[in-house]
Amino acid sequence: MARIVVLDYGSGNLRSAERALQRVGADVTVTSDFDAATEADGLVVPGVGAFAACMKGLHAVRGPQIIGRRLAGGRPVLGICVGMQVMFERGVEFGEDTEGCGEWPGLVEKIQADVLPHMGWNTVRVPAGSTLFAGLDAGTRFYFVHSFGVRRWTLEPSHAIAPPKVTWTHHGEDVVAAVENGPLSATQFHPEKSGDAGATVLENWLRSVTG
Repeated sequence: MARIVVLDYGSGNLRSAERALQRVGADVTVTSDFDAATEADGLVVPGVGAFAACMKGLHAVRGPQIIGRRLAGGRPVLGICVGMQVMFERGVEFGEDTEGCGEWPGLVEKIQADVLPHMGWNTVRVPAGSTLFAGLDAGTRFYFVHSFGVRRWTLEPSHAIAPPKVTWTHHGEDVVAAVENGPLSATQFHPEKSGDAGATVLENWLRSVTG
């Protein structure tokens, strides 16, 4: 059974994430403990609310260092919602420009859509070879709640490493819905609120954690 830590830094649907991971067979601990989060088989970084507030909470528990150490050692990390957004370089919300964890280049900014927030069920466009979405039909819907997102994927391709698999959704414009990049995966939607489809995504991630 995979040992998963849900990182408690004062933001996110911690108990919902805990229950959803337990449902698919994980041994889950919710904690801010540095060593436990660093050494677990898998780390989940949830997040709701403002980018800047989430980064403040992460810094308080040395979250960027935990994430960086894990990824340097090839140990899996899954970001959810704002927990995905903080993996990028910067977030700009209401005129406040905040530095993120910087694991991916790119900007989190307001979505250009007539109706915000992007709230409810929506489909996604999944790239070939996805691990997270394995076994799910093309029309599967996931639950989103956000007004800010990544509108452009800016990581330059490299011949040295396999390119990340980027999944998109559409709400007024194309927005990044998920990324799979070696040990770092993330979803803009909430798998813990996405019913059986979300459970499948979490189960697929868990399977990748245990190898």
